[in-house]
Amino acid sequence: MTNPPQEDPLAKAAKAAEDLYNLRDTYFPVNPDDKISKLQEQSDLALKLLDSIPPEQRMLPMQRATFEYLRGKILDVFPDYKKEAEDHLSKSVKLNPSLADAWLCLGNCIWKKGDLPAAKNCLSLALSKGPNKKILCQLSMLKRRMSQGAENQAELVDESIQHAKEAITLDVKDGNSWYNLGNACLTSFFVTGAWDHSKLLHSLKAYQNSEKDERMKSNPDLYFNSATVNKYLENYERALSGFEAAALKDPGLNAATEVQKIVNLLDKLENLMRKIYMQGHVKAKRMASLASSLAAVNLNSSYKRATIDLMLEGLNRAVAVDGKVLFFVKNDIVAPLYYLLCDSNQTCFVLSVYGVRSDVIKEGDQLTLLDPYFRYFDFSWKEKHYQFKSIRVDFPEQMLVNGKAVTPQQCARTSIYAQHKP
Repeated sequence: MTNPPQEDPLAKAAKAAEDLYNLRDTYFPVNPDDKISKLQEQSDLALKLLDSIPPEQRMLPMQRATFEYLRGKILDVFPDYKKEAEDHLSKSVKLNPSLADAWLCLGNCIWKKGDLPAAKNCLSLALSKGPNKKILCQLSMLKRRMSQGAENQAELVDESIQHAKEAITLDVKDGNSWYNLGNACLTSFFVTGAWDHSKLLHSLKAYQNSEKDERMKSNPDLYFNSATVNKYLENYERALSGFEAAALKDPGLNAATEVQKIVNLLDKLENLMRKIYMQGHVKAKRMASLASSLAAVNLNSSYKRATIDLMLEGLNRAVAVDGKVLFFVKNDIVAPLYYLLCDSNQTCFVLSVYGVRSDVIKEGDQLTLLDPYFRYFDFSWKEKHYQFKSIRVDFPEQMLVNGKAVTPQQCARTSIYAQHKP
C-alpha cells in the first residue's frame, strides 16, 4: 500500500502566506491593535513553518528564490516598512528575475519606505518581463500616490487610469482590477476640481463590475468608495446604505461620520422646506414679491424658459429656469454648495452648485440655470421621510448670477481628496 504524496513544504508555506494576507484584507476588529496582534501571531506561525523546511529542499536557485520571496512577503504584511523584508525580496528577484509576485512585493515594500521613484522602477521592470494584472494594479495605485502634490498631477492620474484598464483587459472578471479602475476615476474627479460628473459615472460603473466578483464582497473600502461616488452623484439613499455597510465591515473607517453628514444635510433641507411651506418662515407677501421680481434675462434663442414643475427627471437640455435665492444651506459637506430657491410660481427647490466659490451666490440673488439636471427626491431613511425637488449645476457655464456669467475668477476647483484608499 503506497503512502499518499506529501504536500510540497514550499507550497504549504505559500498557502500560509496567502492565508496571512487574506486575514489582513478581511479582518477589521473594532480595535486596530487587535488586528496587528493577530497578524503578528499568524506571521510568526508562517515563518516557523517556512523555517521547518529542510535545508536540502531549498538549495536549488529556484527553490531558494521562492523561499526568500515567501519570507519577505510574510515580513511585509504589516503597514510599516521593514528592511529585512526588502532584503529577502531583493535576494529573491536576483535568484529568479521572472518571479513576478516577488517583484510585486518588492515594489510595495519600497513604496512603504517612501522611495516612490524606486518603487515605480521596480514595478516597471517587472512589467517589462510580461503583462501582469496585479503589477498593473499596483503601478496604477502608485501613480495616484505620486500624483499628490505633483505639478503633472492630472497626467499621472490619467496614467493610473490607463494601467487599470490594461489590467482589466488581462482578466475582465477580476474584481480587484475593476475596483482599482473605480478608484482611479474617482481620484480623477477630485484632481480635476470635483465637478465633472462623467468621471463619477465611470467610477460607479467600475465599482458595480467589481461587486460581481464574490471575493470583493469582504472589502469594506469598495462599499465606502462606492458610497462616496453616490454621495457626489446625490444618490443619497444609496450613499447612506453604502456607508452604513462599510461601517459594519470595518469600524475603523469614518463611514458612520459620513452617514451623519448626509443625514444632517437632509434634515436641514427638510426643515427649511417645512418652515417655508408649513410655518411661513418666508412671509407670503415676501415670497410673492421675490417671485414677481424675477427679471427677464437675455438668453440664447435656443433656450426655452420653464418653471421647476415642468422639469423632467435628469438633464433638461436647452431649458432655462429662473430662481431667487432664499437661503444658503450651511453643512459639513465640502462640495457642492447648497441653496434654497423659489421660481416664478413660488415653488421652492434645492440647488446644488459645483465649481464656484462660496462667496459668488448670495441670498436675494437671481440665478438663471441652463441645462439643469433635475431630481425629485422621495425616500425614507431610519423612519425619516425626505421629499424635495432639486437641481444640480455641474459647470459654472450653466449659471447666470443676476444676469451675468460666472467669471473665471469666481470659479473654484474644489481641492477635495477622497477619503477612500487610493
